[in-house]
Amino acid sequence: MPQLDDPNQRVGLPEPEAQELDSLGRATGVEMEAVEDTSTADVRPPVPAAHIHDPFDPDRIDVVTRTPTVDLLLSRIRHGRIDLQPEFQRHRGIWNLRAKSRLIESLLLRIPLPTLYAAESEGEGWAIVDGIQRLTAIAEFIEPMGVGAKPLILRDLEYLKRYEGACFTDLPGRLQTRLREAELVLHLIRLGTPEPVKFNIFARINTGGTPLSAQELRHALIGGPARKYLREWAESKEFRSATCGSIRSERMADREMVLRFVAFHRIGPEHYASDDFDEFLRKAMRQLNELYVGEAKRLGQELSRSLKAAHDIFGSYAFRKRSIDDPDRRNPVNKALFETVTVNLAALADNELRRVVARKDLIEESFFDLMKDYYFHSAISAGTGQIARVRYRFKKIHEMFRRVSL
Repeated sequence: MPQLDDPNQRVGLPEPEAQELDSLGRATGVEMEAVEDTSTADVRPPVPAAHIHDPFDPDRIDVVTRTPTVDLLLSRIRHGRIDLQPEFQRHRGIWNLRAKSRLIESLLLRIPLPTLYAAESEGEGWAIVDGIQRLTAIAEFIEPMGVGAKPLILRDLEYLKRYEGACFTDLPGRLQTRLREAELVLHLIRLGTPEPVKFNIFARINTGGTPLSAQELRHALIGGPARKYLREWAESKEFRSATCGSIRSERMADREMVLRFVAFHRIGPEHYASDDFDEFLRKAMRQLNELYVGEAKRLGQELSRSLKAAHDIFGSYAFRKRSIDDPDRRNPVNKALFETVTVNLAALADNELRRVVARKDLIEESFFDLMKDYYFHSAISAGTGQIARVRYRFKKIHEMFRRVSL
């Protein structure tokens, strides 16, 4: 069995207030996982990159650069070959009218636009990872009905003032043609490229100046009903109540937390044997796509049951680190605690769960004691995907609930 680290080894644990940030630099309400080796840590916000295991076949890495015209891109959108993911845009922040108008103005002035990045999907579709807002603005101006939008009216132009207030049909024919024939540069990761390599490439892309989070990447590259399930469960009354509505959803940390529950609940932490936590979560998201509707509904109900119990037991401190030295301090939500607590609660029978809730004072006392355990603190603070740490934290929380439920 993998060994836990030595308590004498330095582990970079975060300050209690250390939180993940959204694209505007605001705290998300979710604790940032510590970087273990502080001497070599990247100073940028950590983006978990997929593991690439050697040896791998370089011939399978297929990245092509294309220069499709705007007309071709619009045709692909019309025929469902490009998914503009309106929900993903909402989380990254919708462009305002000025930004959209300036982009159209750039095309009219023949100013090159930033490169688009996409991954090829089944059926020759393209999953756009960087450039969704640009394509949406173009579509809203030229073919708004194709994206279910009102026609874009140009506002606050910098140079082409005479077209202020114009829509596409107001432009002279030559400018309409110029827009449709404008070429954009697109890097396309072909379908045969190994998934870990694909995720590794996209993890390095800055969207709006901010690297995509691991869950944003999963959302962009793994389609299907899993997107809908994760959204519904993260937006549920039970989730918001258990987390006190304190989590900003822009970077999809809430959906990652729900996905972590799904992953461990379905396989059982004792069977976790992955050295690539990101691949473990990607696999869980793909498996979620394969569930029957009834199975997914039951899974959501089990999560709701666990969330309600967690709130009943821990109140506003659910899924948060506690310290006997400062018991009233409410730390940000900890992802590892979220998955560990919810999965263990889901495993309890109804009568056991009722006893645990009734004896919540004993649980609180036990949890304070558990937070003094160096190994447990490490297991929820850094390297949370390591096999030994996963199994240790699940084992300790299981023991805590089991003692009280008997």
